[in-house]
Amino acid sequence: MAVIEINAQPFFSNKNRAFWNLQSAGWAGALAFRSATGFANEQPIEFFLLLLISAITGYSITLILSVIYGLVIDKKPIITWGTTTIVVIIASIIYAYIDVWSLQTIRPEFLANSTTQLIIGSLYIDAVLLGAWSALYYAINFFVRTEEQSGQLLRLEAQATSAQLTMLRYQLNPHFLFNTLNSISTLVLLQQTEQANAMLSRLSSFLRFTLINEAEAKVQLSQEIETLKLYLDIEKMRFEDRLRVDFRISPSAEEALVPSLLLQPLVENAIKYAVTPKEEGADIIVSANIADDILILKVSDTGPGIDPRMQNQQLSTGVGMANTKERLSQAYGEDHSFTSYVRPQGGFEVVIELPLQSRADEIEFERKQTEQLNMVKS
Repeated sequence: MAVIEINAQPFFSNKNRAFWNLQSAGWAGALAFRSATGFANEQPIEFFLLLLISAITGYSITLILSVIYGLVIDKKPIITWGTTTIVVIIASIIYAYIDVWSLQTIRPEFLANSTTQLIIGSLYIDAVLLGAWSALYYAINFFVRTEEQSGQLLRLEAQATSAQLTMLRYQLNPHFLFNTLNSISTLVLLQQTEQANAMLSRLSSFLRFTLINEAEAKVQLSQEIETLKLYLDIEKMRFEDRLRVDFRISPSAEEALVPSLLLQPLVENAIKYAVTPKEEGADIIVSANIADDILILKVSDTGPGIDPRMQNQQLSTGVGMANTKERLSQAYGEDHSFTSYVRPQGGFEVVIELPLQSRADEIEFERKQTEQLNMVKS
């Protein structure tokens, strides 16, 4: 059985076609309404001919009005509305004169009536028709322009957010690469070629993972942990037994989505402030669990912690913390929580709470967002 696909396009996707459709439908509707009224009042056949001529006249006059309105719609309000008022008055007089001329031509008995009185009588109906048409013209144009501006703003915001996320994420790589390459250089100078090659291999694998995903992409937590382990394999070659990492990931949280490379800067921060200062090193605990549809991520350490008197200064010296906060703000707005504090038992802890999202949720969100953008673009 053949399947017929119907691509529904927005009515105003082609503004020129939409104008002609509305113009024709509007005047056809006005003609039908006035004809129905005449039929109910048992008017003679000539009356319907006059209505047809009047509709054609109105159709033609409003085409001229549309050209004039198109020229003044972007002007200052006083120019736009002043011109519109004058044009509607002049057009209504011309419209009424043509109506009276047609009436006296088709029905000679009206020649006995005063032409001026007939024009004044016809002027009311014609002015109402042209005034209503003008109001609809401006209303529809303002609506379409507002939608276009809204769509353009959405696209610009999306581009700005994407650029911001890209900048934030790739700020991390040079910071990490500097330390790693410096370690590799040291190994080479010490002629520890095997260790240097191993570190280069791990670095290559880590970068391959990080560059596959787009900066604004979200990945499953299980993949984020695997990427983090690649990073830690490199750092363990530098710190050896001084760096001890414990992963406590709830199975139910493994498929939750998180921004890619979310945890790496937090662990790097823990290595800098917890492992490096202590001769015996420190433990780093990475945990994740779900509570009430909230994904709770924690990165804690057993280092010396942060001096409360110097907390703001110390936190501002590293890229990781501020970078992560900004990325979460860009990705989730107000719908997230980021807290950090010195643990009572010693060390430092960062707690992130995010709305629980799965791959199916993300696909559905992207589908709806794509549909909205396509409608706006068209």
